[in-house]
Amino acid sequence: MEDTKALTKVEEKRSWEEALEKESWVAPLVDIYETNDDYYIVANMPGVAKDDVKLKVEEGDLVIMGRINFEGERLRKYLMKEIDSSNYYRKFNLTESVNEDKINAKLENGRLFVHLPKVERVKPKIIEIK
Repeated sequence: MEDTKALTKVEEKRSWEEALEKESWVAPLVDIYETNDDYYIVANMPGVAKDDVKLKVEEGDLVIMGRINFEGERLRKYLMKEIDSSNYYRKFNLTESVNEDKINAKLENGRLFVHLPKVERVKPKIIEIK
């Protein structure tokens, strides 16, 4: 039991950057759709807790990252293992039509919901006929 605690503490100290280099990562499956006012991304990330999700905008890209508890996976005595154990990483290029300051997200039942509002100038505008 002592070894388990030590390994978990080491895992907790690993930075996101270090984890990108040393851990297994896969692209989550996503749906992307739009309405007149917004874009939406829904990413499947089973096994990821809210505190283990990182969402950032850098250099015009939206980066989605989700980490699982590898130590918990590693310490289990599996009789059968068909489900891959991987972290999730995906990058999307944002166009100028996204209002980066108003992006928000929530995690529910292993699905990350990202709301990307459109800037006002790209929203459809109805012109009234007089």
